[in-house]
Amino acid sequence: MKRHSYILASLMLILGLPDLALADAHEQLNGSDTAWLLTSTALVLFMTIPGLALFYGGLVRAKNVLSVLMQCFALTAILSVVWVIIGYSLSFNTNGMTAGTTNLNSFIGGLGTAFLSGVTADSLSGTIPETVFITFQMTFFIITPALIVGAFAERMKFSAVLLFSVLWSIVVYAPICHMTWGGDGSFFGDMGVLDFAGGLVVHINAGVAALVACIVIGKRQGYPDAQILPHSLSLTVVGASMLWVGWFGFNAGSAVAADGAAGMAMLVTQISAAVATSTWMFIEWIKNGKPSILGAVTGTIAGLGAITPASGSVGPLGAIVIGLAAGAICFWASTTLKRKLGYDDSLDVFGVHGVGGIIGTLLCGIFVVKSLGGQGLAEGMTMGSQFTAQLIAVIITIVYCGVVSFILLKIVDAAVGLRVSQEEETGGLDIALHDERGYNY
Repeated sequence: MKRHSYILASLMLILGLPDLALADAHEQLNGSDTAWLLTSTALVLFMTIPGLALFYGGLVRAKNVLSVLMQCFALTAILSVVWVIIGYSLSFNTNGMTAGTTNLNSFIGGLGTAFLSGVTADSLSGTIPETVFITFQMTFFIITPALIVGAFAERMKFSAVLLFSVLWSIVVYAPICHMTWGGDGSFFGDMGVLDFAGGLVVHINAGVAALVACIVIGKRQGYPDAQILPHSLSLTVVGASMLWVGWFGFNAGSAVAADGAAGMAMLVTQISAAVATSTWMFIEWIKNGKPSILGAVTGTIAGLGAITPASGSVGPLGAIVIGLAAGAICFWASTTLKRKLGYDDSLDVFGVHGVGGIIGTLLCGIFVVKSLGGQGLAEGMTMGSQFTAQLIAVIITIVYCGVVSFILLKIVDAAVGLRVSQEEETGGLDIALHDERGYNY
């Protein structure tokens, strides 16, 4: 049959029907899906550099701006290499997995594709080249540890940032990714957990690690008594705008197809971001008498993070509720809760990403039902069982990430030390760690 297929394709070419011939000879490859994922991959990379780098860079003091930019840029390079060597294999290799059977491979992938062994230009992942899927998922692997940087900004050694990020991406990110997106036989997958684009894998994971990290490393000098203000809200707004645009690749790209699911994911992403931005802005306006651009863009990121796990499951109604909840609850977590507990999460990674991810993951279990405008429950699932599955996955992710992140931080502290000296922190990390200044006056 395969020989006949190629003979037919050749005849089509001779008769002047090249498109039909190509479609027949490569019937598994979908050009539209591939083009969309290529675009989405570029958009997600754009989220980290320059989007997140500028967003975080503007929020720190001028003496530390280059240190944050350097961390984001260096992590993009180093984690790309880690992904190729072992990250992709630990996250997506399915050797030994069987649906309904729990074993070690339900929690972590094998080493069958380490160094991308066996991957060629002709390898497919569904309807797209595996090379494109690998690069798309690489951008998620990059941005998640980069998000954590905001929690300990202005006080962690560069060597510690790199070492912790590499270890964390292998020991924390890869297992949670595999349990969630590893397919039939993966732990969360067999539970029926819904996480379309990374509520568990990216936002809760990063948020919890950020909370643990900022507690372990301690507060910045002078916090909370001294006034520590962003040095350039202009940079922050530019970075936030890039993140908003890039998020369409993050969420709609996770459909891994140019179809209706991608379209709905794009729509609900825009709705949630808009509602959360407005919610945060009006809460701040009522509470403080004036709305701030810092509050508005923070609300945007909260809405984007919260809709991420639900973007392929809920409809416009769900997006509105998730946006409202993210805007209000993340505002409370980043202000009231943070002050009461006294931790110094420099750029509110936990309050925005961690809390937002929890909100979206849980509400996804409710608003996925068709009666509330969602895409519908899987066969055999009820709203109650879906919400329970979501809750269990959230708890497991929080506990696993929290405990392992703590252990890794202690290992890194023993190996290279976590925190810069008091003198270096006072003078700024730009000069102390990189011998450069962000601005020359």
